[in-house]
Amino acid sequence: MNRITFGTSGWRGILCDSFTLENVRIVSQAIADHLRSEGIADRGVVVGYDARFMGRDFARETSRVLAGSGIRAYFCMRDTPTPVIAHALLQRKAAGAINFTASHNPYDYNGIKFSPASGGPALPATTQDIEDRANALQGEICYKGMWLNDATEQGLFVEIDPAPDYFKQIRDLVDLQAIADSGMKIAVNPLYGSGRGYLDLLLREAGVEVVSINDNVDPYFGGEPPEPAEAHITDFIDLIKKDGSITLGLATDGDADRFGIVDGDGRYIEPNYILALLFDYLIRRRGEKGDAARSVATSHLIDAVAAYHGVNVLETPVGFKFIGEYIAANRILIGGEESAGLTIRGHVPEKDGILACLLVAEMVAVEGRNLSELLDDLYSRVGEFHTRRTNLKLAGELAEGISARLNNPPAQIGGRKIREIISLDGSKYLFDDGTWMLFRKSGTEPVVRLYGEAGSQSALDELMKAGEQFILNG
Repeated sequence: MNRITFGTSGWRGILCDSFTLENVRIVSQAIADHLRSEGIADRGVVVGYDARFMGRDFARETSRVLAGSGIRAYFCMRDTPTPVIAHALLQRKAAGAINFTASHNPYDYNGIKFSPASGGPALPATTQDIEDRANALQGEICYKGMWLNDATEQGLFVEIDPAPDYFKQIRDLVDLQAIADSGMKIAVNPLYGSGRGYLDLLLREAGVEVVSINDNVDPYFGGEPPEPAEAHITDFIDLIKKDGSITLGLATDGDADRFGIVDGDGRYIEPNYILALLFDYLIRRRGEKGDAARSVATSHLIDAVAAYHGVNVLETPVGFKFIGEYIAANRILIGGEESAGLTIRGHVPEKDGILACLLVAEMVAVEGRNLSELLDDLYSRVGEFHTRRTNLKLAGELAEGISARLNNPPAQIGGRKIREIISLDGSKYLFDDGTWMLFRKSGTEPVVRLYGEAGSQSALDELMKAGEQFILNG
């Protein structure tokens, strides 16, 4: 019997191993019981899924369990991006949303992401309650499913199309006309995921010339994880390089909550830089004002932008749920993390890769410069920042003693004096020369993730080497 465990973005597992129909029914019942304990179950639940194997089947089974508990399911008619589900949840004032997605994980994974009524990812207290309930229910028939024909007749199964209302929201947040007027040719890559028919459709409707690839359903995602990172979109980068007339490449992950951006020359632009560029653009060109929030692992380039404009940055643990809290409370203008999650004030408190891509297109259109030029301009105003992440594998005694080492570091590492230690999520060391490194232990494997940032590539190389030696050699 596999224990059900919720991680940073919900419960995920390998299909036919831990992620089975039986466990889906159990988790669905646990969510139903949680909502009943909150006294809001009568508001119904939005149920959605991405383009993975059996996503629709899992979602229908969840709807049967909800109906068996007397809870209405607002069932998305097709595979649907995570931010679109979040928008539907808020618009309907539902009790929550159950979304079948494993986001950027490989094809053999699926998962359940639960969102509470606030619209963002569930906070730890909520997922812990659902997890505890689910594990207590294992080993017994704890649910009562209702046939969907009967549920429909009783008003407990209602099919919805959340796309039109989401499109209206995006048109209010992005200047699509400016993108069209620029005459840009844009390449779009939904990576065979649920973003098909969203980013490309909005651009084409506005009159933008669009080239699309990987825009058909393929549960194998073309043999790559549906993650719009540089290593997994080489076909997209090659297309842009060979075409010669494309201004910008925009990609989204499997559930369209993450983004990947490629400049017109085929250069992949790291999410860290995109966050800072958009923050600067919103203040400098749109005339908006407000603070930003970023995760502890995200570049301090956004901090430099904040200082330049006289605003603040709020630092959070890793996990967009913490940033979503600030968006829901209207405390920030923009929130983002290095793993390509972003949203802005006035939108859902959830990552939105579609919105992020369109904001980048608007920025390039309005500025009349490519992203490399915009980044150079930003560096000229706030200084250079270069960031990297790597995984360090541990074994034996090294793995056992890593916590003690991280909690009791020496006064300096690699000749750099530690000025401050931040223990918000992992161990982050700020050095007196302005560089920093962060160590975060994996919860599922003997790996430590090392993040580092410096003012030049050569300084970053030295910093990362010092970090690896600190972990591996003591």
